[in-house]
Amino acid sequence: MISILLIGKGNLAHHLKKQFDEIDEIKCIQISSRKLEKLPEAKLAIIAVSDDAISEVSSKITTPLVVHTSGGQHLEVLQNNTNKGVFYPLQSFSKNRKVDFKNIPICIEASNEEDYNLLEKVGKLVSSKVNRITSKQRKTIHVAAVFANNFSNHMFGIAKEICDGDDIPFDILHPLIQETVEKIKEMDPKKAQTGPAIRKDQETIKKHLFLLPEKYQEIYKSITESIQNGD
Repeated sequence: MISILLIGKGNLAHHLKKQFDEIDEIKCIQISSRKLEKLPEAKLAIIAVSDDAISEVSSKITTPLVVHTSGGQHLEVLQNNTNKGVFYPLQSFSKNRKVDFKNIPICIEASNEEDYNLLEKVGKLVSSKVNRITSKQRKTIHVAAVFANNFSNHMFGIAKEICDGDDIPFDILHPLIQETVEKIKEMDPKKAQTGPAIRKDQETIKKHLFLLPEKYQEIYKSITESIQNGD
């Protein structure tokens, strides 16, 4: 039995707790990061809090192995006096959305081999995709994920607003969005690029800019330029 102290009450902590509770080999106790006075004993403490809070929270934990779940923070951000590691599930989490942990990559880092083996064991209990990743690699992955997830979702939001402005249901774009995602599983994204920017169709680009609200014109022009420059 692997005893885990899960610290945090946010989206990721919510999903980790649900997943751990389904695994017989894991006993998980979840607490708030505001209640660290009397910590339950555990073999592993997983800190699932905001990046800004990791240092302060970790400094109060005496569990033998303490790990954070951040994609953007170095291993050494942890301030505990015991062993350190990282257990980073590479996914976007929302409390009201069910996730399939078996398909979520788990990126692991540890300060020694014994701790890595423990984290790998936990990782393999929740996912079929466990990866040994350095702090530098994880930060690179995190930046790439911002482009792939956060920025693309922002584009979807703009697309919906454009549709809403002319009483067009946003779901008319769902098949296009789905095909875009499916295509890049088989092709290099740059080779899969279509549209007026890659074709250098200046007439269509001008028409689009005329239709767009001013606040989106600069975004359109900047992305068009990036596509045309092959960035």
